[in-house]
Amino acid sequence: MLLVFLIPSSAHATSVTLELLQLKVENKWQENKYSREAFGEPWSDVDQNNCDTRNDILARDLQTKILKYKNNQCIIGGGTLLDPYTGKSIKFKQGYKSSLAVQIDHVVSLANAWYHGAWSWSEEERLAFANDPLNLLAVDGPTNAFKSDKDITQFKPSNRSYQCKFTKIQIDVKYKYHLSVTSAEKKLFQQIITRCMGM
Repeated sequence: MLLVFLIPSSAHATSVTLELLQLKVENKWQENKYSREAFGEPWSDVDQNNCDTRNDILARDLQTKILKYKNNQCIIGGGTLLDPYTGKSIKFKQGYKSSLAVQIDHVVSLANAWYHGAWSWSEEERLAFANDPLNLLAVDGPTNAFKSDKDITQFKPSNRSYQCKFTKIQIDVKYKYHLSVTSAEKKLFQQIITRCMGM
């Protein structure tokens, strides 16, 4: 099943273009080495709804999902993901190994955020970033592993119809958190957004 996600209107296109123009270009890397631990415990229940962030995103992104509770904590036991990165349908079942089929991706990776500004944030700010639904997607596990810490110059979804939305999320996140971009990132952002506006 092919998923189509376009930037839906000229208003949205104008907004993302204005955000892009305001992104600061910084080609030097922060020397302090990135560590996942700097962003707090993975998948915290930051909104205190008895559902950690991973399960919050699964609940948002999966179809025909199965909701369970264990020790008053919600667990998405299964469901179907229409994967935005590949366009394929994935059956998800919660389990030690089976859960790896669907993973939660930081669209702007934590490492990218670290080197482009998050190194200077407080622990609370980094925890909030790591759990912000704006920057999180349930996606195909192997594709997420391949993406890893790559930026947009190194990875774009193979599902071309999602590339516009993917790019917009990255720009929105970078703008929201005042993260810098490399000149190569910004150039590619502009090329993709220009193409998307012509659709």
